[in-house]
Amino acid sequence: MIEEKILRMTCEAVQQLYGQVIKPESIGMETTKKEITGDFTIVVFSLLKMSRKSPEATAGEIGAFLKVNVSEISEFNVIKGFLNLVLSDDFWTGFLASNGSRADFGIQEKRGEAPIVLEYSSPNTNKPLHLGHIRNNLLGYSLAEILKANGHEVVKVNLVNDRGIHICKSMLAYMKWGNGETPESTGEKGDHLIGRYYVLFDKEYKAEIRDLMEKGLSEEAASRQAPLITEAQEILRKWEAKDAEVLQLWKTMNGWAYDGFDLTYRRLGVDFDKIYYESETYLLGKELVMEGLGSERLVRKDDGSVWADLRDEGLDEKLLLRADGTSVYMTQDLGTAQLRYEDYHPSAMIYVVGNEQNYHFDVLKKVLSKLGKTFAGHVYHLSYGMVELPLGKMKSREGTVVDADDLMEEMFSTAAAMTRELGKASELSEEDADKLFNTIGLGALKYFILKVDPKKNMMFDPAESIDFNGNTGPFIQYTYARIQSLLSKAALAGYQWEQPVLSGQPSLLLLEKEIIKRLFLFDEAVIQAGREMNPAVIANYVYDLAKGYNQFYQELPVLKEEDTAKVLLRLCITDFVGKTIKTSMKLLGIMVPPRM
Repeated sequence: MIEEKILRMTCEAVQQLYGQVIKPESIGMETTKKEITGDFTIVVFSLLKMSRKSPEATAGEIGAFLKVNVSEISEFNVIKGFLNLVLSDDFWTGFLASNGSRADFGIQEKRGEAPIVLEYSSPNTNKPLHLGHIRNNLLGYSLAEILKANGHEVVKVNLVNDRGIHICKSMLAYMKWGNGETPESTGEKGDHLIGRYYVLFDKEYKAEIRDLMEKGLSEEAASRQAPLITEAQEILRKWEAKDAEVLQLWKTMNGWAYDGFDLTYRRLGVDFDKIYYESETYLLGKELVMEGLGSERLVRKDDGSVWADLRDEGLDEKLLLRADGTSVYMTQDLGTAQLRYEDYHPSAMIYVVGNEQNYHFDVLKKVLSKLGKTFAGHVYHLSYGMVELPLGKMKSREGTVVDADDLMEEMFSTAAAMTRELGKASELSEEDADKLFNTIGLGALKYFILKVDPKKNMMFDPAESIDFNGNTGPFIQYTYARIQSLLSKAALAGYQWEQPVLSGQPSLLLLEKEIIKRLFLFDEAVIQAGREMNPAVIANYVYDLAKGYNQFYQELPVLKEEDTAKVLLRLCITDFVGKTIKTSMKLLGIMVPPRM
């Protein structure tokens, strides 16, 4: 790569000019700012102790050395301690000729290393997926694609929270008020039906708490003694004791939830290589806890509960088994981590989970380490912020959650209305139009969520997300469709640009060079997105590329250009941009339509 060559020769310059040996990684180099002439900038301040000269003089001497010894550098300029290097037109056209026809540009070869296990989604079987789950699923799926593009083998896993007190709440409500209804009898998706009973439980439970408080109990005491919660806890104990009637209802209701989830996943365009179930991992977690208790790494208290004492490590005591012997989330996660290690011996175990669980994963790593698990250091929590709507935060237990299915349907309807209003679907069949509306609607949803750094909270505005102008998915999709239309016209006119002879071109115009430079930076964007585990790097890269191409398209004629060599150059640029947009959007899990 040219960057490596420049860094290597800068080290050579320092040795020859100043008699000092340095390593390439000690040199600061960055892409030159847009308002300054240059392609790459070397920051020389760290070299002043070696040169014993001013920043300007040091940069000038190194720049002169590089211009003589690096053939790709055509000129340089110095601004204080910043050495701005300009690469020749031949370098840029050579890059274009070598890579423009590649469909895999930016995708690295497989490394042959141990796989990365990446967990995302992690639904509860007591309610349907909501907007928060959408951010989780989109982040997880996109990160998997980005890591694969960086040469990693990735195993996408889902941990279904199919047991615990929250599941028992839905089961109890159904037992009391379900009257035997099913998804088939109601015409309702299974996960929606179960979610309805979870909301009903919460409504009735709160009423019981109010009644007990009116009788003089504190809110805390009332919440513990309310009949519904004690009944739910009894169902959990029966489940762990393998009571046949409870297990049968549990299997039936979970089956309804899985069928509903699968429909949502298919429409959202995410999938998994393996699904784990907490009902199958919690016992392994209990075994690990008991082993730790036997080795005195854990502590049993007088009431029979088991704890990990992490106070010496800056945390506190963490409950691992309740006094009645039932497990908690941490117990299950210990078992799941052990099982994944046994299944894959991964180089990393990444958990895509909201930032409200930051403390949980700090504890998980500490407890695994306390239990002597060597893979504790392989655990990484990709923490992401909350999604809010213009009207406020979501509250699932109160039935005001923004349902994932409803949101996707709303995006489809909005895309249909806006696309028809703009006259972009007038020539399509009804079936093709529906496919286009779904592609645009989901593209808008996915891009709007993924363009935000995962660590940040975000406001999702459906209307803003589907605008055909600005930093949106539909804008990028429309740019791709415009490119395909232009290339089709060029092919009909007889132009062949796949293997162009680009040497000997007249000097590149500024816009031509700028768009080639943006294409050149795709490699680094993929690497950075993988290193930072941040799909927003790709999202913002592809928007910048699409925006730059639209300026290029508006200001420079392509098929109307009289110079055939220039036509072929611009067609090659156009084709390369189209391929790179398609690859970028694929890394985000977004489809691009050939026409809009």
